[in-house]
Amino acid sequence: MSILSYFKASFNRKKARQVFQNYGYQIDSFNVPNYGEIQYANWLNPLVTKKKIIVEEVDFFKKLINTNSLIIDIGANTGDLTVPMAVAAGEGSLILALDPNPQVFTILEANSKINKNKATIIPLLVAATEVESEFYFASSEASFSNGALITDKSDNTHGKFKLKEKVKGINLQNHLFQNYSEWIPKISLIKVDTEGHDLNVLKTLSVIIEKYKPTIIAEVFTTLSFNDRAAMFNFFKDNGYFVYDISHIDFLGGINPKILMNENDMAKPGIASNILAMENEWKF
Repeated sequence: MSILSYFKASFNRKKARQVFQNYGYQIDSFNVPNYGEIQYANWLNPLVTKKKIIVEEVDFFKKLINTNSLIIDIGANTGDLTVPMAVAAGEGSLILALDPNPQVFTILEANSKINKNKATIIPLLVAATEVESEFYFASSEASFSNGALITDKSDNTHGKFKLKEKVKGINLQNHLFQNYSEWIPKISLIKVDTEGHDLNVLKTLSVIIEKYKPTIIAEVFTTLSFNDRAAMFNFFKDNGYFVYDISHIDFLGGINPKILMNENDMAKPGIASNILAMENEWKF
């Protein structure tokens, strides 16, 4: 990269942090061994790292996903994990991809329409919440490449930038029983990344989780307290799960999740930022 290009990219990133702007996307193609040509709609927001679809990531998800199954991606963003999961799941599976942020949802929609020979992706412009309601959406960046729900517009916990229009929240478990009841027994994976609300979201799915024991990938938000981290660990243990730290998985260097034996293992800030919860021990 030339010096001129470096400074231009730096300026564009600073602008994206402070000034609102709509960004488009470009469709990139990747030749993924064993899976063929896979396309991905990369958001042109300068704050977002360009996504590449690699076989190692797809293979990881393939270990976790059953054929002809239901996968739920809560906090899907642009679909950066939704697409590899869809490739791993294959035709005959269904992915529900939720995100309440209209800025990223445009890209998520684009990613749901490509790779039609893979799993069906249904994008939903909603958040997973306890009750159906409307919320404000806050971000630390003017381009809204990240963010979280807030109930009070003066709350700057997740950033000073707020969407003008409210976003919708639904009780996902009720939505599933009302609209996808035939798919519920086929659920194999839930991925949740909701900026600190992950445990609350999982609790709203407690009936499905308790009965069908889907594999779960969740974020342990960096600002969560010791008690909140311990509560998340105990939620999984009470439901009969083995819990693994997957914060430092190197797809190119091999995958060996670290088991968390008790709440103290996960309750230390910085120890686990992403976890994998499984009904059976990791033996892959």
